[in-house]
Amino acid sequence: MQMQRFFTEEIRRNNEDGFTLMELLIVMAIIIIIMTIAIPSYLNVRKAGNETSALGSVHAIHQAEIQYNTAYPAQGFTCNIADLGGPSSGTQGPTSAQLLPLDLASGQKAGYTFALTNCTKVNINGQDQITSYQITAVPQAPGKTGNRGFCSDMSGDVMYDPTGGTNCTLSVK
Repeated sequence: MQMQRFFTEEIRRNNEDGFTLMELLIVMAIIIIIMTIAIPSYLNVRKAGNETSALGSVHAIHQAEIQYNTAYPAQGFTCNIADLGGPSSGTQGPTSAQLLPLDLASGQKAGYTFALTNCTKVNINGQDQITSYQITAVPQAPGKTGNRGFCSDMSGDVMYDPTGGTNCTLSVK
């Protein structure tokens, strides 16, 4: 009788020692299924966030160009995005207007590359003046950091290229 009690207690103790291999495999399968559903959704949300940030940055660059033109009418607009930035502790000037944050003035932010292109320069009273520009924002890795490229000009209207380039023909609403 004592031997039978010993075996019964031993069997009960062994059953309480942890998970079986089958239980662990089932848990791992559930985790893998959840990951295959969640990761693509996360990447799509991240791309959408980058695109929203790029759109806001294009608007910010446009506003900075308007302020630059008002502050430095002899120059007109600038065709160098870095001129719109500059350290906040230094003196303001045409090459350091301090109108944009440094990360945006560097030309790269939130998976997008920003540039000022298609500038028109005219000579007025012996002074070169930029009278037009185009803002471009393209994803650093199309399809990964964003799907669409964005463009704007002096009018402030923002257009987009669904392929991520600078051939902007569709209007952002």
